Amino acid sequence: QLQAYGGGLVQPGGSLTLTCKASGIRFSKYTLAWFRQVPGKEREFVAHIIYTGHPLYADSVKGRFTISRTDAANMVVLQMNALKDEDTAVYYCAADARIGGNLASQFESWGQGTQITVSS
Repeated sequence: QLQAYGGGLVQPGGSLTLTCKASGIRFSKYTLAWFRQVPGKEREFVAHIIYTGHPLYADSVKGRFTISRTDAANMVVLQMNALKDEDTAVYYCAADARIGGNLASQFESWGQGTQITVSS
């Protein structure tokens, strides 16, 4: 199970941190990811981090978002800086035993979404 938290309302240019805690999986071996979704659109890849700690980012967030993992705490964090209006979405954490992946269909476990609204 995955539990995500940390969403909220933030002004453009601001920062937010999302945290996802996992239970019931061999966390240290899993690829952990964040996706986001807006109404009427497919779930969009944001970032993932594989078991070695190597990250991958969507072009739209590269240089602004940072994904990290703390295996001892079964936790993955998405630090979001320089937020833009277009970052507004429901954000989901995901996990899968396979290495890598940037499609929602490639992830077997999902947390509940947390809303992020970027607005002045």
